[in-house]
Order: sequence, then C-alpha cells, then structure tokens
Amino acid sequence: MGKPKPKKDKPLLACKVVVLEDVNQLAKKYRGKFQLTLKTIKKKGYENCIDPAQNMLLVQWETLLNKICHEDPVIAVENFVDNEGPPDNFTYVRQNITHGLANDLLDPNFLAGCECFPRCSQNTCSCPKNSGHKFAYDRNKRVLLPPQSPIYECNKRCKCGDDCPNRVLQKGLTVRVCIFRTDNGRGWGLKTREFIPKDMFVVEYVGEVITSDDAERRGKLYDERQQTYLFDLDFNGDPTFTIDAHEYGNVSHFINHSCDPNLRVFTVWVDTLDPRLPRLGLFALRDIKQGEELTFDYTCGQKESKTSNEIKMYCACGAPNCRKYLF
Repeated sequence: MGKPKPKKDKPLLACKVVVLEDVNQLAKKYRGKFQLTLKTIKKKGYENCIDPAQNMLLVQWETLLNKICHEDPVIAVENFVDNEGPPDNFTYVRQNITHGLANDLLDPNFLAGCECFPRCSQNTCSCPKNSGHKFAYDRNKRVLLPPQSPIYECNKRCKCGDDCPNRVLQKGLTVRVCIFRTDNGRGWGLKTREFIPKDMFVVEYVGEVITSDDAERRGKLYDERQQTYLFDLDFNGDPTFTIDAHEYGNVSHFINHSCDPNLRVFTVWVDTLDPRLPRLGLFALRDIKQGEELTFDYTCGQKESKTSNEIKMYCACGAPNCRKYLF
C-alpha cells in the first residue's frame, strides 16, 4: 500500500468586513461553517457609532426587511455615523398601496395580452404595439428607449412566461443594496453592493397612490419639514394621481436627490393601460460602481407645493453642477 498523502492546510484569508453585529454574534453565525479568528477594528471617524441597543434595533429591522423581501436580493442596513435607529412611521411594502382608489383602472378584464409563447421578442410581442410604441428591452433586459419614452410590459393576460424579456419592473428589485446613514446630514441613503450596468432596471418607486388634491395638502406639510416624497404621475399632462413614499415604500424611499444622478425614471404600464396610472421604474443612467450611492433628480417628477411664504427646498447633493435648490 502507498503512503497516505499528507493533508494540505486550508489557505487563510484575511478579510475586513463592515458589519452591524459584534464579534460574539458573528461567531455564533459562522464558526460552524468556517475556521474564524475574529477581531473588531474601530474605524477612524466612527467615534459616534450607535449604541448597542440601537444597533440591535437596526439588526432586527434588517432582518424584517429581508423577511418581507424574501424574493428580492438581500438588503443590508448600516449606520456608522450617529445614534439614529430605524425610521419611525414607515412601513416597507413591495407594491404600491392604492386604498381602493383605482380598482376600476386595475381591472384585468380591460387588459389586452399578447399571444407569445414561451417568450416575447421585438418582432412578435403586441403589448407595446397595441399602444403604438416600441419594445422596451434587449435580451439582457436593458432598456433600449430614449428618455421620456413610455414602457409597456407584458401582463397577467399574456401567454408568455415569467422569464419573458418584457417582464422587468414587475419582477422587483434587481440588485443587492444597502440602506445607510449618510455622513453629511442628508439622513438615510441607498447604495449598491454590486456593479450595475448602464440601462439596467434597479428598483420601482413605490408608495401610496393618492389623488392630486391629497398630494397638494400633504406637499405643504412636507415642504415645511424640508421633505420630498411625492411623485406626480403626469406622463400625459395634469396628474390625476400621485405616489407618496413617505409612510409606505420600498428601498426607493431612501434614495437621495442629486443634480448629477446615476438613475433615471421611466413610466411603465403593467396592470393597466390607463394613461393616468403608470408605475415608475428607476434605471441606471450610466455604469454604477459597487458601493456607489444611488441617486435620481427629484425635479423630474416629484410634487412641488409652495406655501404662501414660498418655502424653498435646499439641495445638499454636493455635485459640481448643484443647483442649490430642488425647487
């Protein structure tokens, strides 16, 4: 018999990982899977890190978000800036809340579906053609259309499958993201944890669907607080409805404004063909690097409601071309 081959030592890998948990929590999670030597390093400039109680609240909130979004890529939460915990009076939702306002507009009996099976193509799909427009996506599901173009996706009446290239926004969040506390006074923000190629769909802007009259009333309150969460659905002129992401929303609730954004907005129709009720998709305006904050220009559609005192919304984006004011 030959001699047994000596076992080779497993290679050691040194990693620095930014985490919310302490060493004991990490050990419980991973020591059964890996041989770990753990130590914490306090990063310079993070002297005001949150206390353990707030830390635990953020860990619990992160767990809750991923339970709600079990079909989506993992969402991380981090705060290395101050003692702010999870936002108050905010409910995470994956789809718009209509409160029954638009039930008649969302009746599937008024939808027209395509006959494509098993998948659609630019040459076969009738969904955009029925509305006089072009097929929106390439085979990698990147948007092909110029800005301001409407997008008509396949719907529940279509015969194509879930992997159809014309089903994009309706599939939900596409990348791993992190809700993080900004260090320049802009509150919470959202950054990507992976590279996003240009023209790729990232996330839908989600919230409450309210009437424009309600939006006008809420907008005055938000202006006084220097908050902006209202987005008019005004593709065809004066809006009937507005999306309010203040109390209900997804990760798009945390996306900050920039005068030099890396996301742009497209109006997308899925559940209805009524021009008054599109959905809002945020797509990559350019290649976006891993770790980069996600931003879009609020002035492209969010509600402006001035009080009699002409309250101005100040901009703190810091871009070289910053306009200083949102409105």
